[in-house]
Amino acid sequence: MRKLMLTWLLVVLAGTAQAERIRDLASIQGVRGNQLIGYGLVVGLDGTGDMTMQTPFTIQSIMNMLQRLGVNLPPSVTTSMMLKNVAAVTVTAEMPAFSRPGQTLDVTVSSIGNATSLRGGTLLMTPLQGGDGQIYAMAQGNLLVGGAGAAAGGSSVQVNHLSVGVISGGATVERPVPSPLGQGQYVDFELNSTDFTTASRIVDAINRSFLPGTASALDGRVIRVKAPVNADERVAFLGQLEDLEVDPAESAAKVIVNARTGSIVMNQAVTIENCAVAHGSLSVVIASTPSVSQPGAFSKGRTVVTQQAQISVKAQKGSLITLQGASLGDVVKALNAVGATPQDLLSILQAMKAAGTLKADLEII
Repeated sequence: MRKLMLTWLLVVLAGTAQAERIRDLASIQGVRGNQLIGYGLVVGLDGTGDMTMQTPFTIQSIMNMLQRLGVNLPPSVTTSMMLKNVAAVTVTAEMPAFSRPGQTLDVTVSSIGNATSLRGGTLLMTPLQGGDGQIYAMAQGNLLVGGAGAAAGGSSVQVNHLSVGVISGGATVERPVPSPLGQGQYVDFELNSTDFTTASRIVDAINRSFLPGTASALDGRVIRVKAPVNADERVAFLGQLEDLEVDPAESAAKVIVNARTGSIVMNQAVTIENCAVAHGSLSVVIASTPSVSQPGAFSKGRTVVTQQAQISVKAQKGSLITLQGASLGDVVKALNAVGATPQDLLSILQAMKAAGTLKADLEII
C-alpha cells in the first residue's frame, strides 16, 4: 500500500529528447501580448449585487455614470440608495501582438465588492487601459458565469465560482500597439531559457537551411538573424525559420519537491551514486483518561477529577538499505525500496543532496 502511494505521488518525467521547432524554443524579440485592465459596472443582477452601504465606491460609480448620461440626483438620494442589482467589477484582457482596431478580445470580469453572484449580469461600456495609462480597447456585453447557487432558510448551496464571468469577444480594440519585427535587416530571437548548447544548435540549423552567416548567437539567450527588408518576404522567411527542427540540449538534472502536497517530480537526467539509507519511524502516543476521586462519607472532602496519562513510544525497526543506480529507473526503484512515505522522501532527498550522492538540483516549492 505504501509503495502504491509512492507510485501515485512520485511523478517521473522520462523519455528521450526529441527534435523541436524553433517556434517552441524561442520567440521574436518585441513580439508579445499586452495586458489590459479596466473598472466598470455590471447591472441587471437578480438581487445578488453589491450591498451599497458597505461598498461606497459602487454608489460613487453609479452617480458618475448617471451624471455623464445627463441624470442629476440630489445628494439626499445618493445617501439612501439601496441597490442590489449592480456590482463593481474589474475587467481584464490580453491584447495579442499585431492587434488592429476592430479586432475582438475575450475579457474576464471579476467582482471587487461583496456581490454574491454575477450570473445574468451585463457589463456596461468599460475602457481598458494598458500599463502606460492609454485606452486600447472598450468592453461591453452579457456575462457567462459557469456556476449556479441557491439559498433559502439560512441554508445555501453553490456550484463553481459565481463572482467571476467571461465575455467571449466582449472587447473591441481601439488602438494598436506597435510590434516591430526587428530593427533594420536583423531580427532577434530570444530563447525561452538560457542555454548555450541550444543556441549554438539553432544557429547551425538556420545557417544550414539558409545562407551561411544568416544567424549568429549574441549570447546564450539571444540569436540575431539577418532577414529580408521587404515586409512580405520577411514574414515568409520567419515562417520558414520557425518551422525548422532543432535537437535541444538535454535538460539539467533537477528534482522539484512540493513540500505542501508531498509531490515529487524529477526528469530523466537525475542520477544517484552508491549510498546507504536507513529509514525508520518513531511514534509517540499520549492517552489521557479522566479519573474521579470520591471522598468517604462524612469526611468533609470534595470530589476531585484527575487525569491519568499514559505515554507510549513506538519505534519501528529501520533497516540500512544500499541504493545503487545511475539511471532514472534505478532511482525510482531505489526510492520505492526504502518504503518511506512521500513526506519522509523529502527528508531523504535533502540528506542525499547534502551527502553529495544525489546528482541533481533540488528545488523546493
